[in-house]
Amino acid sequence: MDKSDLLFTPAVELARLINRREVSPVEVVKDVLARIEALQPAINAFITVRAEAALEEARQAEARAIEGCPAGPLDGVPFSAKDLLWTKDVRTTFGSVIFADFIPSQDAPSVARLRDAGAILIGKTTTPEFGHKAVTDGPLFGVTRNPWRLDRSSGGSSGGAGAAVAAGLGPIALGTDGGGSIRIPASCTGVVGFKPTLGRVPHPQAPDVFGNLSYVGPMTRTVADAALALEIISGPHPEDPHSMVRPKEKFLSILEGNPAEAVKGLKVAWTPRLGNLEVDVETLGFCRRMVDKLAGLGAEVEVVAPDFQPQEEVFLVFLQSGLAARLGQYLDQYRDRLDQSLVMALTRGFELTAVRLQEAIQVRTRLYQAVQRFFGKYDLLVSPTLSRPALSADQRAWDPVEVNGRSAGSLRSAWYPYTHPFNMSGHPAVSIPCGWTAEGLPVGFQIVGRLWQDGTVLETAAALESLCPWADRRPGIMAAPDA
Repeated sequence: MDKSDLLFTPAVELARLINRREVSPVEVVKDVLARIEALQPAINAFITVRAEAALEEARQAEARAIEGCPAGPLDGVPFSAKDLLWTKDVRTTFGSVIFADFIPSQDAPSVARLRDAGAILIGKTTTPEFGHKAVTDGPLFGVTRNPWRLDRSSGGSSGGAGAAVAAGLGPIALGTDGGGSIRIPASCTGVVGFKPTLGRVPHPQAPDVFGNLSYVGPMTRTVADAALALEIISGPHPEDPHSMVRPKEKFLSILEGNPAEAVKGLKVAWTPRLGNLEVDVETLGFCRRMVDKLAGLGAEVEVVAPDFQPQEEVFLVFLQSGLAARLGQYLDQYRDRLDQSLVMALTRGFELTAVRLQEAIQVRTRLYQAVQRFFGKYDLLVSPTLSRPALSADQRAWDPVEVNGRSAGSLRSAWYPYTHPFNMSGHPAVSIPCGWTAEGLPVGFQIVGRLWQDGTVLETAAALESLCPWADRRPGIMAAPDA
């Protein structure tokens, strides 16, 4: 197998090849590490790379393969973790100078479960400070760029994770999604990004486990890889109350049936806009093509304008007050060394009252109830993931965005109004690629499902993947094996 092909081999297939001793996990890890080193100056997807430790773990995986006793379904397969997720004995900075030298004593449950399944942690991917914005840059590490066009952002806040998967720097990346932070970079970089149902994947490191808005999920190049990763990292954990209500499920086996047949008869709400006035012309065209594919599979599609929009102001209450409570103690010492958009968020957070926060909580409750009523009628909601493809790499969080050549409003209200309502409601959602623009930029299509119907969302994504495959498409930066 060609080195470049190996780097883009899906995790499910890579695990099979390693288990059958057709591919050496040592060679896989060496190739990924070499690619990271070669592309880091251009893309800047990693904050920390654990090269020596990863190679040692690869040698151990190879020994297990020779003995015929793999540690689990991903033995020897490399993965990365966003630098908001705790990793035992590996620097975890949260993208900030405040924690530039923090080394956790334990793994986040999602990281631990992948490692227990034999997957090898390659390194920690970039994030804006504390994941506070939807583009990935910061004083600690600089700008993370899009592998499809280096003058464009990879999105955020799991921007390093999306860039890494798109560029062949490991088939699985763990991201976090507090307002769209998995789905936004997945759309920008042309990969699959899955935000599970609240509680499906435990996240006990969240500052507020009861009122949590942030989810841990996989970013991959194929739906099957996302399903396997989700299967491994999901399940109860005693320190996350939301996780205690459901046992683990076999998501990969769901896809082994006929996903296209499973779509037949589903009631699908097609929502071109969710409070925003502008949608990029090419984006809308690609998304309509996917809607037509669903109808062709026998889904009952209806154009719908849901009544749970817009939610930017309420979302910002949660984000800004949470950041202020968590980081306020550091502001005086680090103010001049922090991202100014983070300083702005903290300042606004200090101005919010307890009453305003309680009002936001009540709005979140009503939103959840509205979404639940909506899904009493429909099985799925589908929409663009973003109103336009990737923004400029120097886009500032507080600047308005342009859509169709016109100023369309703030980043949250104009670019990703489709994502953050479902962080507040808890419903599962995935972004999958649905096309590439004339400029060569990926476009994402979002599928949202009923609570705990993560499998239905994955089945629908897999059905569309079979009709409009994307995984063989590679960024030009990766055209040469040793570029």
